Amino acid sequence: MLPAAAPADRVGLAWRGELAAGIFAHLERIDIVELIADDHFKAERKQLRALDLLASQVPLSLHGVAMGLAGSEPTPAWRLDAMARLVDVLRPLYWSEHLAFVRAGGHEIGHLAAPPRTPRNVQAALRHIESAACVVGSLPLLENIASLVQPPGSPLSEPEWTRAIVQGSGAPMLLDLHNLYANALNAGQDPLALLHAMPLAQVRAVHLSGGHWIAEPVLRPEQVPRQRLLDDHVHDVPEPVFALLEQLAANPAVGALDVIIERDGGYPPFEALLAQMERARAALARGRAAAMLQEAA
Repeated sequence: MLPAAAPADRVGLAWRGELAAGIFAHLERIDIVELIADDHFKAERKQLRALDLLASQVPLSLHGVAMGLAGSEPTPAWRLDAMARLVDVLRPLYWSEHLAFVRAGGHEIGHLAAPPRTPRNVQAALRHIESAACVVGSLPLLENIASLVQPPGSPLSEPEWTRAIVQGSGAPMLLDLHNLYANALNAGQDPLALLHAMPLAQVRAVHLSGGHWIAEPVLRPEQVPRQRLLDDHVHDVPEPVFALLEQLAANPAVGALDVIIERDGGYPPFEALLAQMERARAALARGRAAAMLQEAA
C-alpha cells in the first residue's frame, strides 16, 4: 500500500508595515500572510479597501492580540464586534487569538500573561471562546503564549491546561514553537517532550520567531543567577525551533500546516526572511517524508 500524499503545507510571513514592500515584491514566494487584526479595528473604508486588495493577492489570516480569552473577565464587546467586521470584509482563511489574560479590574496590562492553570480558568476560557465564536461567526485558532515563569497556583501543567481548552472548545490550535521552546527551557523541561504532550492533532498553524537570553534578577544573596529565554520577535528563528517544526510535521496525526514567521523589529534584509521561510519549508519536507516512511513501514 502506497503512503498518502504529504499535506499541502504553506509558509508565509506576518504583515508589518516595514516589510510591506518586500512582501509585495515577492508574493510568488509567500504562501500566506498573517495580519494583526487589532491594528485595523478602527480602519476607515479606504484602508479596508487596501487590505482587501492584499487579500485578493495572497491567502490571508487575522491574528488577535488583546482579547484575553483565558482571562477571568469576558472580552469587551467592541473587540469582538471589530473582529467580526474585519472577518466579514476581508474573508480570511481563519482568525486566531492567544490563550492569555490581558486585563483585570478594568486595567489593561499591555502584555500577554499566563493565567493560573486551574480547572476554573479552563471553564472561564471555554465560555469566552464560545462567546467570541458566536459574535465573529467562527472559532478562533488558539495560540500558546510564552512565559518567563510558570504561573503560580497552577495544578495543571501547560499541556494539560492547553488540551482541556483546545479539545473542550473544539477549536483548532496555533502552536507557537518558539513560545513552547522558551517555556520548556525556562521551566527546565525538554522542549521535545513538551511538544509531544500538546494536542498536536488539533494544530492547524504554527508561529516561528526568535528571542534572546536575559539574566534573572538576584533577589537573595544565596540565589544562584540563571538565564531565561525571552521571546522578543526581533531575532532570527533558532535552529532548535526549526528542529521542533520538523518533529511536528513528522507526526502522522498532524494535518496541513500554515507556518508564519513573525518579526517585530531588528529587521534583516528581506532575502534573509525569505531564506528563513525556505528553512521552514525544508523542515516541513523532512518531517513529512519521515511520516510517509513511517506509514509505509
